[in-house]
Amino acid sequence: MYIKDFKKLSKKDTGIAGGKGASLGEMTLRLCSGQARRHCPVPPGFVVLAQSFDKFLGETDIGIEIEAQLHKVKIKDINSIEKVSEKISKLILNAEFPKDIAKKILSEFTKLKAKYVAVRSSATAEDSSTASWAGELESYLNTSKENLLENVKKCWASLFTPRAIFYRFEKKLHKQKISVAVVVQKMVQAEISGICFTVHPVTEDYDQMVIEAGYGLGEAIVGGKITPDTYVIHKINKNILDSNISKQEMMIVRNGNGVKETIVPKAKQEKQKLSDKHILQLAKICQNIEKHYKKPQDIEWAFEKNNFYIVQSRPITTLN
Repeated sequence: MYIKDFKKLSKKDTGIAGGKGASLGEMTLRLCSGQARRHCPVPPGFVVLAQSFDKFLGETDIGIEIEAQLHKVKIKDINSIEKVSEKISKLILNAEFPKDIAKKILSEFTKLKAKYVAVRSSATAEDSSTASWAGELESYLNTSKENLLENVKKCWASLFTPRAIFYRFEKKLHKQKISVAVVVQKMVQAEISGICFTVHPVTEDYDQMVIEAGYGLGEAIVGGKITPDTYVIHKINKNILDSNISKQEMMIVRNGNGVKETIVPKAKQEKQKLSDKHILQLAKICQNIEKHYKKPQDIEWAFEKNNFYIVQSRPITTLN
C-alpha cells in the first residue's frame, strides 16, 4: 500500500502516515461517522504513505547517498548542515518520480473533486508526547493538479531542511529510521482561521482552553506574522472568560497556485474575528477532540462559509 484515504487510517498508523496523517484519519473516523458525516469538520483527503518515499529512495538509489551526506553533518557547524541539506534536496528534487505512485496520487486527487489541495509533510517520528516536528517540515497550500507531484517531492525533501536536520540531531533521532508521509487534503479557503489549545498554554489551567483567531489562512498565525485575537473559555462552565481583540492589518489569502499577503479592509481591522456564538461552537468541537485523545491538544482550525473545519490536531508537548 502506497496511498490511503483518511477514512482508512487511525491513530495507530503514525508509522506509515506520520503524525498528521494518522491524526486526520483518527478524527475522520471519530468525527465523521454516522449522522455527523454530512457535517464532517475534517476536509477529505488521502496520505501518500511513508512506503512511497521509501520506494522512491530505493528505485532511485539515492537513499545510500542521503545517509552518506548525513554522516558529514557537524552539528555545531551551521555551514555543514546547510551544505548537506542543499545536496540532499537536489538529489530528491532531481530524481524521477515512481510512475505507479504518481498515477495513483493523480487518481486520488481527481476523486477529491477539488481544484486546490493543501500538501503537508508528515514525519513518521512526528508529534509524540516528547517531540514535535511542528514547524520543522514544509506545507504547500493551494496546490493544483499541475504542481501536485512537484509539491509531494518538496515535502519529501523538507525532511532534510537545515532546521529539520538540526532537530533530528538535537532530539537524538539521527540514528533512528525516519521516513516521511505526505498529507493531501482538500483546501479550505478560510475567511478566519487559527489555533486552539485545549489547556491554557501559559497558566497550564486544565479547566481553560485558549482559541487564537485571525482573518485569512492560518499561515499568518503559525508563521508569527500577525497578532491574533485570543479567547479564553472555561471548559466546565462553557462560558467565555476573556476576549482580547487585536487589530489585524494584513492577512494571507489564495493567489493562483500559492498565497499572497493582502490588506484587511479597514472596517474589519479592529473587529472581533469570531462571534461569541462561534467561539463556543468551536470550543465544543475542540473539547470533543481532546476527550477522544484523552490528552491536551494543539488544534489548527479554519472557518469557511459558516462552517468550522479541523485541519490538524496534535498533543501539546510543552506542558509540565
